[in-house]
Amino acid sequence: MSQSPAPTVIEAVDLHRSYKIGKDRVVDVLRGLSLEVAKGEQLFLTGPSGAGKTTLMYTLAGLERPEQGQVIIDAQDIYAIGRKPLAKLRNEKIGYIFQNYHLLPELTAVENAALPGMIGGNDRLAAAREALVRVGLEHRLDHLPAELSGGEQQRVAIARAIVNDPDIIFADEPTGNLDSRNGAEIIDLLFGLAEEKKRTLVVVTHDQELANQGQRTLVIKDGVIVDDRVHSQNG
Repeated sequence: MSQSPAPTVIEAVDLHRSYKIGKDRVVDVLRGLSLEVAKGEQLFLTGPSGAGKTTLMYTLAGLERPEQGQVIIDAQDIYAIGRKPLAKLRNEKIGYIFQNYHLLPELTAVENAALPGMIGGNDRLAAAREALVRVGLEHRLDHLPAELSGGEQQRVAIARAIVNDPDIIFADEPTGNLDSRNGAEIIDLLFGLAEEKKRTLVVVTHDQELANQGQRTLVIKDGVIVDDRVHSQNG
């Protein structure tokens, strides 16, 4: 008996986004792009530089409003629900891992990891400690970012992304600033965290070999999807 398909957790419909450069030049970054992401899916977005990958991820994550189109999460058009409900949805449902970590330099690892909970009005230090243990940093809780290696800073960023137990994890070039060994460890960690609770994982990468490790790869070029590949679960 075949399994029922997983429900759709993210749906993007006819997304358009452009940027004005200088006085007269307008660059179309997303050009009518639509996609669906299933619950628990491990999806990689790849393509050449300037293709629109990061803009698409920002738009899917509720960080950048499209000029046209919809992003639907939990049956809600997230750009039509108002700023406060959108902020609440992002805080509770979405974890975001930035390429350059975006850690606050004056805060310790555990304080940085606790930030999403604090934004939500909760004391999340205990949850932050647990998240840091899960990413292998139990011995670095009280260290500042400047005292951590690049791989360790990325692990703090991952702990921060999972501290509120989100349904969806977005990761923008999570291995882009790391050597191959640390990069492989970070990807294995992300896969493990996603599979542990059937979280949906959406990753931007320029590394085609890395993109093929997911369940599905979308190739973006000139603001549209030019290829949609489903990979074998067994690699």
